Amino acid sequence: MRVLVSGGAGYIGSVTAARLLARGWSVEILDDLSTGHVAAVPPGAVLHRGRLEDRDLLARVFARPFDGVVHFAARSLVAQSQARPLDYWRDNLGAAVALLERLVAGGAARCVFSSSAAVYGEPPSVPIPEDAPLAPVNTYGRTKLAMEQILADAARAHGLAAVALRYFNAAGADGQRGEHHEPETHLIPRLLRSLLDQAVEFQIFGDDYPTPDGTCVRDYVHVADLAEAHALALEWADRPGFTPLNLGGGRGWSVREVLDAVARATGRALAPAVAARRPGDPARLVASNERARQLLGWRPAHSDLPQIVADAWAWHRAHPSGYGD
Repeated sequence: MRVLVSGGAGYIGSVTAARLLARGWSVEILDDLSTGHVAAVPPGAVLHRGRLEDRDLLARVFARPFDGVVHFAARSLVAQSQARPLDYWRDNLGAAVALLERLVAGGAARCVFSSSAAVYGEPPSVPIPEDAPLAPVNTYGRTKLAMEQILADAARAHGLAAVALRYFNAAGADGQRGEHHEPETHLIPRLLRSLLDQAVEFQIFGDDYPTPDGTCVRDYVHVADLAEAHALALEWADRPGFTPLNLGGGRGWSVREVLDAVARATGRALAPAVAARRPGDPARLVASNERARQLLGWRPAHSDLPQIVADAWAWHRAHPSGYGD
């Protein structure tokens, strides 16, 4: 089986590519390396460097048909999406449409899409099921929802088997592959980097949310569990139609609870300053993962917060400069 992983040099994409190789898939990666890293590309994967909007490149990549596609490539910073919305609409939707056009033309029957819990916005209750209202509160979430709608239309019109994986807060590290973004906006790696480099400032963004301790509550899911879910979804998607699935550990952790977990894992006391809320941040996001369990047989085996933090800390200590590229 031959699969293309768009954005496969990135954080979740590279771990997923390695997992697919281990399961016997032939893996090719298309990534412009704007946020990905050559060092993250697993041995055995073929790397095509470029953008999905480059139709000549896509034609060359699809010269031989693929059995499936896993689509990660997208802009993904919430605050940036609020400040530069047109960039997100242009790049996220343009890339998705270009890929789906080539996918349909080439006859590939399976597509697994990297979606987000951001499609739910401020949910009326938690844990959040897949049929909860879809009301994103930031441009990033709105582009993810629009991409899901495009994928559903393509599945209906062209017989595509399409799965949108709405994952919550990806975290942790898997062996040689960890989280390295510039700028880094995710809580756990920002916090760990601040412990390794005094020049890196860490702040809590808002302590006045309607939550038990005033800080945001999030559902953290280990990157290894996410990679396994993408592989399972690719193998499961053998019938036409569109299926959205939540991927989360099923439990919420506040920012202050994460701080406590990091302090225990590292043995370092933490007393960060509190800054204003970031625009577009919901107070609570916690997944119901029952549908993924039932349909895929997926189990979040590594998504306990202490293990997530321990794995991330081990990777950051071994890679204090990230991938160094």
